[in-house]
Amino acid sequence: RLSFGEFVPTQVNPLDNHTFVAKELNAMRQYFTQIVPMRYKKINEEVVLSNQYSVTHHHKHIDLNKAARGEQTGLPGMFVTYEISPLMVEVSEHRRSLTHFLTGVCAIVGGVFTVAGIIDSFVYNSYRAFQKKLELGKVS
Repeated sequence: RLSFGEFVPTQVNPLDNHTFVAKELNAMRQYFTQIVPMRYKKINEEVVLSNQYSVTHHHKHIDLNKAARGEQTGLPGMFVTYEISPLMVEVSEHRRSLTHFLTGVCAIVGGVFTVAGIIDSFVYNSYRAFQKKLELGKVS
């Protein structure tokens, strides 16, 4: 587990449970890490200062023949580059009110009725058009 700062319950770190085993000798693995400071405000007003990070990685095979000829190839190993962001992220927990919850439920129910009405209208109009063609004998 790689983290920068205190534990935050909702935070998922990109390198948690990450393993890498080089399949060949003379491999170079580079991790470019962007660290962003974070202020996490819990529901009980407790403040936790921590950091989030994102990672980009690059894998490269080092050719020893090129290195022996003096060509630039790199060094075998694992390298981690850190860059700290000047911006801070603020995350806060809060509870939604009962009226907000009920408004959301009403919106979902209204959306379901709207979609059901559209589907019903499409099926009804398609059926009527088919019946008219059937009456005129244009259905093959």
